[in-house]
Amino acid sequence: MFVQGGGEGTHDQWDNKLVDSLRSELGADYEIRYPVMPNEADPNYAAWKRALERELAALSNGAIVIGHSVGGTILINVLAEHTSQSSLGAICLIGAPFIGAGGWKSDDIEPRSDLAARLPRDVPVFLYHGRHDDTVPFAHLELYARAIPPAHVRRLANRDHQLNNTLSEVASDIKRLAYDSKAAPAS
Repeated sequence: MFVQGGGEGTHDQWDNKLVDSLRSELGADYEIRYPVMPNEADPNYAAWKRALERELAALSNGAIVIGHSVGGTILINVLAEHTSQSSLGAICLIGAPFIGAGGWKSDDIEPRSDLAARLPRDVPVFLYHGRHDDTVPFAHLELYARAIPPAHVRRLANRDHQLNNTLSEVASDIKRLAYDSKAAPAS
């Protein structure tokens, strides 16, 4: 599931390019859910949380969730509060603003000093951020890396907030996860 960022027209004019890149890179073996979030022009945590909880409940075990920009911020905070019956395969954040010390303030989202401990156990977290992101400061990636120490951090040179509309690194990590889970011995 891919969670869009916020802003007028983001779903159909901006983040759809990211989803198209991911579909192209992953191929036909993967299904990507790309829900329209409520009032994308003015994201509200409570409204997006309700929508994401419905979407998360519909996912199969092993599903990978990806959030871009404010969608990633809301997604990670919903997951920190959410007790899902299904087990996620991975959590991926792309250019997500960090809420808390050193990051941005939010009227909707409270900073969490225990973010890593509140996330689903044994679910890999991947953090992607372009070094030329002029929307969300690159320093937010480092704040997430400190808040979620086991996260896999991808610092992407010459990439903007939209990662230049290329999600090849995200697709590579997803394919690697699928390969690793197939190669792992049954327990």
